[in-house]
Order: sequence, then C-alpha cells, then structure tokens
Amino acid sequence: MKLQQNEYIGGVTWGFMGRRGTWQNEDASRSMELMAATTGANWTAIAFSALQEAPQSTEIPYWEEPTVSDGEVRWAIDKAKSLNLKVCLKPIVNCADGTWRAHINFFDKDVPCEPKWSEWFRSYTRFILHYATIAEETDCEMFCVGCELVQSDRRETEWRALISEVRKVYTGTITYNCDKYQEDNVTWWDALDVISSSGYYPHDDWEGQLDRIEAVVKSHNKPFFFMEAGCPSRTGSAAIPNDWTLQGEASEEEQSKFYRAMFGSCEAREWVQGFMLWDWPASLYPLEEAAQNDDYCMYGKDAAALIKEYYTYKSYN
Repeated sequence: MKLQQNEYIGGVTWGFMGRRGTWQNEDASRSMELMAATTGANWTAIAFSALQEAPQSTEIPYWEEPTVSDGEVRWAIDKAKSLNLKVCLKPIVNCADGTWRAHINFFDKDVPCEPKWSEWFRSYTRFILHYATIAEETDCEMFCVGCELVQSDRRETEWRALISEVRKVYTGTITYNCDKYQEDNVTWWDALDVISSSGYYPHDDWEGQLDRIEAVVKSHNKPFFFMEAGCPSRTGSAAIPNDWTLQGEASEEEQSKFYRAMFGSCEAREWVQGFMLWDWPASLYPLEEAAQNDDYCMYGKDAAALIKEYYTYKSYN
C-alpha cells in the first residue's frame, strides 16, 4: 500500500545507535512504548547501521557485529506494530573509521587497481535487498533505500537499477533520504514513491529552505516529508542543528526553539506531509537526567510535549 497524497507522518526515528544485543530486551521495549506515549507518534523509522571499514571500502558486512541481528530487526518491527505505529525500515551504511557516510566516494570512471563504484554498489545492493525482503515479510509500510549518501547521489544509473531491484522484492512505499540542502541535486526522484530529506535547517532559515524545496516537490508531483529533523538540547544548536559536536550548555529551550520554528514554518506548507524526528535511542537515559542531557532525544524534555501537541493537532486536521 502506497503512502497517500494527504497522509500525515507524525514520526520519530527509533534505535539508531543500537548495537547487536541491545534491542530485543525490556529496556528497548520500554523505550519504544515511551516514545509512542510521550510524542504522540503514528509512525516510526526503525534505523540501524552496517559498517564498511572506510569511505573507499567496497564491502558492507551487514551480517556481522555490531549490526543488530535480523531477529532484533523483526522484533523491533513487531513491537512498533503492537503500538499501532506504521513502520519505515531504514538500514544505513556508516564507516567504521568514523568518516561520515556522505563522504563515501570513488572515481567517476572505474580504474584498474582502484576501488570502484561498481564494486560498492554491488555490495550495497545485497545489503539493501536483504532488508527490503525483511520489510516485505513483516509488512513495513515504507522502506528507505539510502540515507545521506551525498557523493553517490550523482550516480543516477546505479540508483535507478537498485530501486528497480528493490521493487522486485518489496511492494510498499519506497523513499530515499537525501541530505540537507541536496533536495534539488537528486535527479532520480521520479523512480521513487516519496521524496524525503534531512531537515537540519537553522531555526531562522526555514522559510528560505522551504521555498527551495517546494520547487523540487511540485516539479515531481510526489509526496514529501522530512525523513530526519531534530536539534540537540544545547545552547547554540538551533542555529546549526546538524552539528552534534557543537559545544554548549544543556538547554531544553534551545531544542524547543528549533521545533517551534520548524513546525511553524512547515504548517503553512501543505505539501510537507510530516517528519520522522531524530531521534529516540533503544536505551534511554534516566528521566531525572533529562535536563542535563544535551543530545537529540526529546525524552523528558520540554520539546516532547511540544511535539505531542503538534502531532495530536495534525491527527485531527
């Protein structure tokens, strides 16, 4: 079943930092229950990563630790559905050496004795098809074929081929999560069902960015939502929400300022069909430590109530 043109996604991303052995337990179960209850979410992106060694590595050993096991992935999907959450399954490739995945890159033309795009896409396709099959078997409503792989976005032929292969095993809604500021650089949105991106925009720049994104969305006449969007609860982060290393004091108000700006600007754009907010870990910090926590998670912070109020409003309008 495809995402409807007017269906609202009031989502939160769950589990991303999880490592094998950390999902299928009481803490993870309670975490997802609290996410649903305190944010009013109706969707979740179940996100996890597999590690290639470095940006120029061409093998993605998704079957190895620390990637969560297939059993844990299936458990998380079942748990979400038991809470009446629709599910987007979101496998992500990262680099074990700490390099951001946006920098995975190879020569434009295959060169002998050098790592190649053809080799990387061969491995990446195996990785994605494995989880697309699980998404189909577990009735996930959406599947995300990639996340913020900026340097690969120009490889249109390979992405179209991958999406075609995914459609052979998965019948639900398919999207790709492009990075912030990249919405108008992807040339293969027509091959997907939904356009999505990472909405880490400065709190005072949402209007300008939405004007730019709107032109892309309307040119393709496809649904759009922010597959990621969020802000650390840290002074200064509302101005640069994508910088998780920014130094600052813990501040719930800073996080809330970002959400008020984002929701306020997006509310006037009927083509924004929602968010998959970043993020909610499988293992939560104690509630009494929420005020000192300066990460993206909203648990126990002022932003959680703000999000629940907005998502509840959207569910009735």
